[in-house]
Amino acid sequence: MNQSYLNLVEAERKAVVLFDAIEERGLVVPGKMESQLNTEVFELAFELFGIRKFWHKRIVRSGVNTLCPYKANPPDLELQEDDIMFFDFGPVFEEWEADYGRTYVMGNDPRKLKLKEDVDLMWEEGASFYRANKDILTGEDFYNYTKELALKFGWEYGNHHCGHLIGNFPHEHIQGEDTINYLMPDNKQKMSDPDRFGNERFWIYEVHLIDKENNFGAFVERLLPVAGSK
Repeated sequence: MNQSYLNLVEAERKAVVLFDAIEERGLVVPGKMESQLNTEVFELAFELFGIRKFWHKRIVRSGVNTLCPYKANPPDLELQEDDIMFFDFGPVFEEWEADYGRTYVMGNDPRKLKLKEDVDLMWEEGASFYRANKDILTGEDFYNYTKELALKFGWEYGNHHCGHLIGNFPHEHIQGEDTINYLMPDNKQKMSDPDRFGNERFWIYEVHLIDKENNFGAFVERLLPVAGSK
């Protein structure tokens, strides 16, 4: 299996350890500001792995801010009782990028709990579809599929893309910000095509579901599998 992919899998494994530690230490609780929680996770990453490098801005969003896509910069909110929130962090481990997102629900609001469950289920269903069709899918195809899948689950999709390339830091400087490097409309290049240097490309799959009527959303992202992986 491609060594670059194995390095990305290892980076994601460490990101999962970080996110599991967030839960084990009970960091996600009402009464904290998003910015405070952001700093706590930053310090936890240093404690666990000795890292302070993140390849994109660190995102902690709660309440109505969970409707906002990545590029937005909403005001800092305080986590509330029965709230929903998500992280989107891009830690760099030994110069390999991870990009990992997870949603948390505080309390027992049934619709928020269902959204959290659905966003995880939808990621798995989308990843299975990709695995079965990866040799023919374009970035546009996969984005359109993801938008339709969101409707199937009873939600609206919340972003203008559903993923992007990932790689050796800094992949954005190496590969650029072109449409072909995102899973989005107008990207008519096959996801399985090599990059401009002839190397295999690897993708992060993002699922951002929103409920505009009730002013909240959920988010998850992980590394898509390649042939031969589980």
